[in-house]
Amino acid sequence: MTTEEHVVLVDDDGRALGTAPKTLVHGRETPLHLAFSSYVFDQEGRVLLTKRADHKITWPGVWTNSCCGHPLPEEPLDRAVVRRLSYELGLTAESVDLMLPTFAYRAVMANGIVEHELCPVYRVMVDSPVAPNPDEVGETCWMPWKEFAEGAQNGLLAISPWCREQVPLLTELGCDPLTWQPAAFSDLPPAARL
Repeated sequence: MTTEEHVVLVDDDGRALGTAPKTLVHGRETPLHLAFSSYVFDQEGRVLLTKRADHKITWPGVWTNSCCGHPLPEEPLDRAVVRRLSYELGLTAESVDLMLPTFAYRAVMANGIVEHELCPVYRVMVDSPVAPNPDEVGETCWMPWKEFAEGAQNGLLAISPWCREQVPLLTELGCDPLTWQPAAFSDLPPAARL
């Protein structure tokens, strides 16, 4: 018997309020909950983009950053990043660095389904081939960061709403993603400081 996965609900100040089943938090009244986004890079500074599987509840078939997910209750965010990268893309992280500790967004799909997440953003370095899990990922593509960032910011690429908001914030960290300076762990919201 498998246990239903839960997510951490948070208030506007990033404090944990409790948990809820993951299957119940993505709807028309989605409560604010803890998540993460990650951008995977190779040694050449290319970013790994993924196309969400067509059967995903939120933004199916849409191109986005490398991997997103939710930490389990009492799971440190960086471990959640490593866990989901392995599950979704068959990747082993060489390094996981916090970049945008307080990123949050709310986005509404045309059908009324809402994403509402406190979603710290991570840079991950890998040196291994991608093995996408078809349950999660439809396609993958490596792209030079500069080309991706320019296309995303100029509306030339159709990408997820959270990715569209994150890219300008990441470009403020510098033009070379391999030299971005990580944020401090203490800058994470309280619910994420495990």
